Amino acid sequence: MHTAILNAAAALVAETGYAATSIGAVAARAGTGKDAIYRRWSGKPELVYEAVFATTESAPVPDTGSLTGDLTALAEDLVREFTTPAAAAALPGLLADFAASRELQTRIRSHFLAPAKAGLTEVFERAAQRGEADTAVPVDLVLDTLAGAVFFHVGLVGAPADQDLASQLATLLARGIETR
Repeated sequence: MHTAILNAAAALVAETGYAATSIGAVAARAGTGKDAIYRRWSGKPELVYEAVFATTESAPVPDTGSLTGDLTALAEDLVREFTTPAAAAALPGLLADFAASRELQTRIRSHFLAPAKAGLTEVFERAAQRGEADTAVPVDLVLDTLAGAVFFHVGLVGAPADQDLASQLATLLARGIETR
């Protein structure tokens, strides 16, 4: 049922936009009741965030053998995620809802972004063992930088995400934090 609800939310946001998407409509599309949704999510913003933007956080941690390769794989996932029709439709409304609620920001950071941070920590631990990065790399800031760059480039500015975007961002970031 969890997956059906997430799929229904993503589809509705892509079809009707964030503002027109309601918990009732998601429940009807998923073939469940609103109570089933409210048992899992606090409301529409959290549900839509998970449906549209949590795939990267739950993806396996890349292990390509290099920091740049791992960061490229992460950036490619982010680019794919931010270029979906559901992401384009959800971003403006989600940003407004997040800005209005400190509680929602805290829940998103702890519930959804914590796994991404843990995965990136793993990437940097391996990079440190290979001598590519310092162990004191601020993982939160690196994650914010990578996701923020993709978000700004694709979601806010509306620039096309060509094939080189992920590798360019990863290379830039890796060079900035590499061991000197």
